[in-house]
Amino acid sequence: MKTIFFTGKGGVGKSSLSATCAWQLSEKGYKTLLVSLDPAHNVADIFETEVGHKKSKFSTNLFLQEANLDKAASTYIEQNIDILTQVYSYTRAFNFDMYFKVLRYSPGVEEYASLTILEEILRKETDLDYVVFDTPPTGLTLRILALPNISITWVDRLRRIRRQILEKRHTIHNITGKYSEEGFRLAYNEKDDAVMQKLNEIWQRYVNVYKALKGESNSIAVVFNPDYLSLKESQRIIVGLKDLNLPLRAGFNNKYEERLKDNAERVERELFGEKPDGSVRVKRVPLDPSGRRDAYRMDFDVVDAVL
Repeated sequence: MKTIFFTGKGGVGKSSLSATCAWQLSEKGYKTLLVSLDPAHNVADIFETEVGHKKSKFSTNLFLQEANLDKAASTYIEQNIDILTQVYSYTRAFNFDMYFKVLRYSPGVEEYASLTILEEILRKETDLDYVVFDTPPTGLTLRILALPNISITWVDRLRRIRRQILEKRHTIHNITGKYSEEGFRLAYNEKDDAVMQKLNEIWQRYVNVYKALKGESNSIAVVFNPDYLSLKESQRIIVGLKDLNLPLRAGFNNKYEERLKDNAERVERELFGEKPDGSVRVKRVPLDPSGRRDAYRMDFDVVDAVL
């Protein structure tokens, strides 16, 4: 499976280009899923069909999905109540019921909901050739893309806490174990502990997402317009992707008109330098003034530019 993320400022045309890319891939015979992670979904409107939280079939090779982040957040919280309760069972200072009620409205839950959806798709949709993601505006997208690495660190901390609990439990019960220079080893295998098994599973899932995002099978495209505000937002995206060491493959100068040629050249120069090194393919997408309803059937070859 290969993945493609379309990022950019709100209103630059991410949804249109991601929809076009998914449709073109499906027309080439690839089994393709288009997923909207943007709370302000446009996929249903673009394809003029009902689209829900689960994938639905649009044509022979094209499937559509609009992620319900509220629903995904509830699922994420429910799945983590039990594991955290068990990890921290050594103390009764936490009121977990109250904690998770508050957590539902806390900053960051929307990002983790998106990560949960992303992880589930990568793990379960193995029969797909491509998954195309229409992402939220810049800040939220960068936080979502940063979460796998952050989560690996967080879960690793939980694993260390659990090991300490098991070691203290072992000491309390005075179970004979084997001593080594690295430290005391429990007499039983940690794999026999259900909580540790779950933490290891969660950790491995986040590692898999992290590797998928950084791997050769992933492409990220930034969509921008030939104007100042779009330029500044796109610069933040490019810097963020570099900081996260994620693969920016293409830049789409969308809604291009010949009368804006000077602006377009300036924006491209500011974003990618005087002489782009070829690692990022920059393409100008002409403005289509027709306003036709099936705009995803545009003549411009999005697939060739992003892959």
